[in-house]
Amino acid sequence: MNNNRSGRGKNRRSSEVKTGSANAGAGKASGGRLQGKDHRAGKTGNKQTGAATRTGMRPQGEASFSAGSGQAGGSSRSSEKNRSRTSRRSRDKNSGLGSGRNQQASRDIAAELGLPVAKNDETVIEIIGMNHDGEGVGRAEGYTLFVAGALPGEKVRVKVLKTKKQYGYAKLLEIITASKDRVAAPCPIYDQCGGCQLQHMSYEGQLEWKRQIVVDNLTRIGKLNVAEMKTHPQVDNLSSDMEDTHSAGDKPVYEGIQVLKTLGMQEPWRYRNKAQVPMGEIDGGLIGGFYAKGSHRIVDMERCMIQHEHNDEVVERVKQIGRSVGIRAYNEETGKGLLRHVVVKKAFRTGEIMLVLVTNGDSIPHVEAWIHGIREQLPQVTSICQNVNTKKTNVIFGDVTRVLWGSEVIYDYIGDIKFAISARSFYQVNPVQTEVLYGKTVEYAGLTGKETVIDAYCGIGTISLFLAQHAEHVYGVEIVKEAIEDAKKNADLNEITNATFEAGPSEDVIPQWKEQGITPDVIVVDPPRKGCDPRLLDTILEMRPERVVYVSCNPSTLARDLRVLEDGGFKTVEVTPVDMFPHTVHVECTVLLKWKGCNTKINPCYS
Repeated sequence: MNNNRSGRGKNRRSSEVKTGSANAGAGKASGGRLQGKDHRAGKTGNKQTGAATRTGMRPQGEASFSAGSGQAGGSSRSSEKNRSRTSRRSRDKNSGLGSGRNQQASRDIAAELGLPVAKNDETVIEIIGMNHDGEGVGRAEGYTLFVAGALPGEKVRVKVLKTKKQYGYAKLLEIITASKDRVAAPCPIYDQCGGCQLQHMSYEGQLEWKRQIVVDNLTRIGKLNVAEMKTHPQVDNLSSDMEDTHSAGDKPVYEGIQVLKTLGMQEPWRYRNKAQVPMGEIDGGLIGGFYAKGSHRIVDMERCMIQHEHNDEVVERVKQIGRSVGIRAYNEETGKGLLRHVVVKKAFRTGEIMLVLVTNGDSIPHVEAWIHGIREQLPQVTSICQNVNTKKTNVIFGDVTRVLWGSEVIYDYIGDIKFAISARSFYQVNPVQTEVLYGKTVEYAGLTGKETVIDAYCGIGTISLFLAQHAEHVYGVEIVKEAIEDAKKNADLNEITNATFEAGPSEDVIPQWKEQGITPDVIVVDPPRKGCDPRLLDTILEMRPERVVYVSCNPSTLARDLRVLEDGGFKTVEVTPVDMFPHTVHVECTVLLKWKGCNTKINPCYS
């Protein structure tokens, strides 16, 4: 999990459901896709012709008329025609004729394209799967429809919202037959907030689906041979710190690449140690929460089911204190106002809390009163910082950070390794599952204490320092200079002397290390969502380490990169999905690859 990753995306508004307790839930909208295909539906700025329709514009090649303008002919006659046409449309709409004409036009378009359904049609379909955005996938006479809130195995009645040549989108109207995995979402704002997409699905169902997402990507994109289990194992799919309930005789037998069951959490709620809350105003009063699905409209929030309780408390108190001292929220349309975001970082092990106020300017009115109120009402806060961001951007942090009160950092642990966390430093948001993920990474590295390890995309040294406890020496490289400085500080903090860190692109630094005689037995990569740089993959193939451990946050780019490594002489052995973000569509993986040749010094040849 790299600090360049993006954890959230835009999501479609939840569908309404007519069944009592069943919550239709939410899927990531705007961009529903079948695995392995990027149709880019719903994204503004798409250069395809269909993008114009999605953004409310006319398709390319169609004239855009404006009354009184010189566009598309520009004559007063054209303007008069437009006014007459607009008036006629208004009369038709009021009389109901307009909607009928529009519906007939939709059916005509569908007929031309040979589609079995048209926009606004209602139909009953069976949901046969779910795409990686969490939308149900159904078929209407062979035509694919994506349905937010629908689950595999369900029979549903839907209303078609949009049609394209190969696929369309529909709104869930009624669940006729519910999935065994359907549950009522416990979050009171689940239908409004865009943070989670799978709360309407049982946690066991989520874990199974996330494994299947990985399998689908490996087979469809990577063209890899994924093994099928030959027995019915009782493999525990919870974290390794839970009781192991299966015996050796229950272990699965595989042929091909082993994709193990997803490692989930015993308690998959309240797991996030960091909250980044955008601020806004309603009737002049300060509010803060999350963006509504597919928009930048802020939904005020008092509690979030996946945030640590203390994060909720801090955000709520900060809003109250801000209101009392007259703090105004930043308005991204006008560029006016002060408070952009409230960021809270909670150290699970030490209990320390850092509060960061992201402001649109250097000066904070009544800053002393604000700090006094925070210290008085939130004694668990040990650090109050200000980050200044005056740019018109959706990036949260600016370049300037200062300490308003307390310490510059807070401290937390992952396993036995202690980390200093500053206002802008990257730190994993789910420390419980991070320890699970890193534990599996160390296991796959197969370290005996004699190995040289290279950790590409090392960030602040989280994986590197774990590996250093079991290797002879670890070399970490990261393009972000500030992260490398943090990595060095964390090594000193833990008195780890067998770790070396260098800033720069991995594809440039690692070949330089090779020229210096540094030959790795193991290379660990933990790239951003876009995957490994092609030159880094070439470097790995040239260096031929005994093992490669690939930590991924994006199954599609993982599959692509594994195909390259396989073609170059490596064998993908085992994949373990890890649920770092329960109730969302995201899944992490750690993967073991071995070199097929027989030049290994420690591990036996892999055939």
